[in-house]
Amino acid sequence: MDVKTRSIQSTGLILGISAYLIWGAFPLIINLTKFASPLEVVVWRVVFGFLFAALLVTLSRTWREIWVLVRNPKRLKWLGLAAIFIFINWEVYVIAVATGNTIESSLGYFMNPLITILFAVLLLKEKLRRMQWVALSVGLVAVVVLTIDYGRPPWIAFALAISFAIYSLAKNRVGGKIRALQSFTIESAIVMPIALGQLFFVAATGPIMLATGTFELSILVGFGILTAVPLILFGAAASRIPLSMIGFIQYLTPVLQFSTAYFILGEEMPAVRWIGFGLVWLSLVILTSDALFRKRNPVLVVEQP
Repeated sequence: MDVKTRSIQSTGLILGISAYLIWGAFPLIINLTKFASPLEVVVWRVVFGFLFAALLVTLSRTWREIWVLVRNPKRLKWLGLAAIFIFINWEVYVIAVATGNTIESSLGYFMNPLITILFAVLLLKEKLRRMQWVALSVGLVAVVVLTIDYGRPPWIAFALAISFAIYSLAKNRVGGKIRALQSFTIESAIVMPIALGQLFFVAATGPIMLATGTFELSILVGFGILTAVPLILFGAAASRIPLSMIGFIQYLTPVLQFSTAYFILGEEMPAVRWIGFGLVWLSLVILTSDALFRKRNPVLVVEQP
């Protein structure tokens, strides 16, 4: 691996970690939106996220790039797939956190890297090193332990894991060809009709909370902007690092979600759940040690195909 490639991947890793740290803080923000229904929160998340992205595109004078991408059916297909599944992910996640299921949503993001890595190996033919397989195995045991702890199929976790894994795959297929900001803008525009349809449904069943006060408005606008920021960072990361590496750093988000749910939101953490949590940390230690070893011994690095 040459110096330029190393620099690109290092930048991608920093961008990816930043995105997952922001996502890890979302439970606290969602709990500030309890004045509105989860369905309405998702609507404004789409609307204000799109408006923020559109502003950035306008300031950077890159609308021409948007029109070029829209006229490319192959790339638009992958962006459409990404848009639909990230919308599903948002919907499930906001409802889960708003109904006191933050820990189960965390389980979904513990499972998500396993599914992402599976996609990377089976569909993209990426190769994993021995210690990465060890870390993957420990992570799998953690997921099994946490799943057994619930005593039922964790449907919320499965929905989150699969939807974000498909989103990651779609973004990986276009990441090197489309800049992150333009990609997010198109994705938001694609799901805008769905979001507006959802808004009409919310309006038909109760009041719209956006106009109830300055505090409510600022929270919903801020959440929309924060939706755009990590997705743009994630898109930039996906174009610089392998999908398998993205799968591993995704563990940052559930670690933060678990911590938030237990220490701040007061959700229960039985002993068995702590065992699963500890196994995830062990997996992260293995991955970190492997990464440090590779950095000190570059000649032993196995190149991605």
